[in-house]
Amino acid sequence: MDPRIQEMIEDSIAVKQQVLQSGDLLNTVEEVIAVCITCFKQDGKVLFCGNGGSAADAQHLAAELSGRFYFDRPPLFAEAMHVNTSFLTAVTNDYSFAEAYARMVKAAGRKGDVLFAMSTSGNSSNIVNAAKAARDCGMLVVGMTGATGGDLAQHCQYLINIPSSDTPRIQEAHMMLGHLICELVEKAMFDRKS
Repeated sequence: MDPRIQEMIEDSIAVKQQVLQSGDLLNTVEEVIAVCITCFKQDGKVLFCGNGGSAADAQHLAAELSGRFYFDRPPLFAEAMHVNTSFLTAVTNDYSFAEAYARMVKAAGRKGDVLFAMSTSGNSSNIVNAAKAARDCGMLVVGMTGATGGDLAQHCQYLINIPSSDTPRIQEAHMMLGHLICELVEKAMFDRKS
């Protein structure tokens, strides 16, 4: 067997062990769950943005909230902002890629809504600009990054910074915590019998 197979699994487990041992990080996750519950109870929405693999993760997590996670229940208003390709390509063409998500935040975001800004480096200009626009309109910003948080860190009220600089390991931990958030938000919002 190629030794890298076992090494990658061990590396993934090691990052998740570091997450598990970080009381501050887990407290932030718990705060994010509470913020999302409050947002949804006030008829708000949760928006997600990311690039590449983080865009796929953003879309995945939005679908868990707007569709369902563990059980049938009413949908929650959650959307990944890149799914409207006509909007994304028009704004990218007419303005710039750096402004695409910020423009959608300005269109759709309202005070009390939540933005999940996903960037493993924390330095993607379009994600940082979305976070700035979200703060300007009174949204709460959850940054999901790697260890340093990058430029995004200063524009987030809540920073879920995975203790790694390895993009695949960061994204795996983002999805683990994202699933945890979706599960506990769903559980708090709905009686399992509904």
